[in-house]
Amino acid sequence: MRNVLITFICVLICSCAATVPIPDKINGVSFVASRDEVAQEHIDPVVNVNADHAAVMPFGFIRDLESPELVYNTQRQWFGETSKGAKQYIEMLHKNNIQVMLKPQIWIWRGAFTGHLTMKTETEWQQLERSYAGFILEFAQLAQETNVAMYCIGTELNAFVSARPKFWSDLIIKVRDIYQGEITYAENWDTFANVPFWDELDYIGIDAYFPLSDEETPTLEALTKAWQPHKEEILKVHRKVDRPVLFTEYGYRSTHYTAREPWDSNHEIKDVNLKGQTNALQALFNEFWKENWFAGGFIWKWFHAHDRVGGAENSQFTPQNKPAEVLVKNTYSKD
Repeated sequence: MRNVLITFICVLICSCAATVPIPDKINGVSFVASRDEVAQEHIDPVVNVNADHAAVMPFGFIRDLESPELVYNTQRQWFGETSKGAKQYIEMLHKNNIQVMLKPQIWIWRGAFTGHLTMKTETEWQQLERSYAGFILEFAQLAQETNVAMYCIGTELNAFVSARPKFWSDLIIKVRDIYQGEITYAENWDTFANVPFWDELDYIGIDAYFPLSDEETPTLEALTKAWQPHKEEILKVHRKVDRPVLFTEYGYRSTHYTAREPWDSNHEIKDVNLKGQTNALQALFNEFWKENWFAGGFIWKWFHAHDRVGGAENSQFTPQNKPAEVLVKNTYSKD
């Protein structure tokens, strides 16, 4: 009788373990700011690809890597880069039952990498902190006003984070005083493990441009193997801070060697390789969308004028009007 009871308990435990559901994923697109307002015709393709989230990305501008002053909400900016534009985008997306991550970002002149933004003096650091806090807290107010699902307090600012950790912890408290939703931060693939405040946020946000393959057209087998050490590093951080992992950006260009340096946005690269893009995306979906600890992600990038972008001759990141769009649609439909 005792052996029968033990067997029954083991079967019960195994059955329960086997039926633990995988949480619904955030199936997102990075909705690029434009010069114009968006209309229903611009949101329909987002709905059609089965996305349930979109990142709306207003911008602030800095003159150079040593400048402490951030400029935003100016007449010189595109409509979608401003508070007014972000609000209009959010409202249109919400009308279509698409949740939003509001993700204000910095653009440094000539596209200098934001991760290298650093000041020379304490006075300049304090100026940058005041300017950046004003930027983030103003958009936190918009996030609360529009009831977005998530707010991202920064993107790829490793040097700033490393040099001024107390500022960031204080900023998180100030944001939470304004905005009642979930909060994340988007760190680059090679420095996400160094962020000291993940446990103060709701998600570990990673811009997931991990290098995976030197092949012209990377195979699923090679990509799967290459993901394993990166995946283990991601899991280490997840286990340490007990927060779900969110790919605040992920994506690949439809070009040769797409997985060698996936962050490379050099427009001089013209070789089109649609198979490389779909293989790289398929490998990422295979490795992460099945994991309970993985929250989902926002594909980079999605333009509002769907009928005028992407296509079979386009070598850039967007999956629009390419085989990659079909793959994304099918993957996003599974939840």
